[in-house]
Amino acid sequence: MSLRERLLLRRLRERDERAFREMVERYQNQVFNLLFRMIGTREEAEDLAQEVFVTVFKSIDQFRGESKFSTWLYRVAVNHCKNRIKYLSRRHERDTSDFDEAAEREAVAQGGSPIGAGHIEGPDRALEGAELERTVQTAIAALDEDHRVVVVLRDIEELSYEEICEITGLPEGTVKSRLHRARLALKEKLAHYVRGKGS
Repeated sequence: MSLRERLLLRRLRERDERAFREMVERYQNQVFNLLFRMIGTREEAEDLAQEVFVTVFKSIDQFRGESKFSTWLYRVAVNHCKNRIKYLSRRHERDTSDFDEAAEREAVAQGGSPIGAGHIEGPDRALEGAELERTVQTAIAALDEDHRVVVVLRDIEELSYEEICEITGLPEGTVKSRLHRARLALKEKLAHYVRGKGS
């Protein structure tokens, strides 16, 4: 853990509100991207991100420093995500086809696509990139929750297996097997998109 991170943690434990704002500024993009990929809608992801940071601030004393702070933060975010997904499914409000186009464009611009949309130039390629981003997000949202978590953490957030195990509480073998099945499912779903583009 870096000196800067240790100082931030100390200030968070002292309930320093400026430290809270600094934490949000430092980690908001990673947390939002994770939540957006898991939930699928910008509005839900933004609401949930606020809840995650408030929870972290209130429960910072539970962080033992046995892992990186960012890993613990991801664990809090994933747990909030799972609870929100269950809540939304019970309320029948989760519609994976209703994505916020502005969030899609933002994710493409940030290179958020797990298959490397990268830098896109020109209006035709920008539209194609946005369409691909929407297709990828829809495919991710169609995965089982357990598979979605590991593919987002590994292939989008690019976390190590060790970090994913710490976040999910799963053994490495389980993480790898779930990731393998998730990638196969995504490959199959995206193959339909590629075939459609070629016809």
